[in-house]
Amino acid sequence: MGALFGKSSKKTAPSRITEHDKAVLQLKQQRDRLKQYQKRIELQLENDRLLAKKCLQQGRKDRAKLLLRKKKYQESLLTNADKQLENLEKLASDLEFAQVEMKVLDGLKQGNAALKKVHDMLSIDEVERIMDETREGIEKQQEIDAILTDVLTTQDEEDVLAELDALEAEEQNVQLPEVPSDELPAKATEEEVEDDQEQEPEKAATKASKTKAKKILVEA
Repeated sequence: MGALFGKSSKKTAPSRITEHDKAVLQLKQQRDRLKQYQKRIELQLENDRLLAKKCLQQGRKDRAKLLLRKKKYQESLLTNADKQLENLEKLASDLEFAQVEMKVLDGLKQGNAALKKVHDMLSIDEVERIMDETREGIEKQQEIDAILTDVLTTQDEEDVLAELDALEAEEQNVQLPEVPSDELPAKATEEEVEDDQEQEPEKAATKASKTKAKKILVEA
């Protein structure tokens, strides 16, 4: 029951709207009100001008003069409103730009703090030690390479180069299929085809007579 009717124990989250934001918002609200005021003045000026014109048509010159005086005064108010509006807009812009500059400065501040931490972690002595270790590692590797190179004799080096040349030649020599050297038969002409067709019955008859004669000789 106490939890239901008692005050909540949760803390209210802090508002993200700063005093700077509130000031910019108030300036913009004043600017909007001033623009609405200008619109009303402009409408009133037009109405006074038309009313003064109507009074002159009716012969009411004094009334028309009074309306024109009023119109002149409102024009001065409109001019002052323009100046105030310009000041408000400039002030609002300056405040917004100042807010941007604050964010930039805050970012620079955080960046400098992070850079300082890195510098604290890596001192000049530490950097020099790392560079010395790297240099020693490179020199040691060069010594190992030199030892491995000296192990091979001149003959070994020549054998290695010869084997390398042989591998390169093996890769470059691609075995291609052999091209037949026999000439292709010439294409028969139409006259030769016709002669062959005419000679086919004669060849058949000759072959049949030879077969018959052979058969008679066999039977005899």
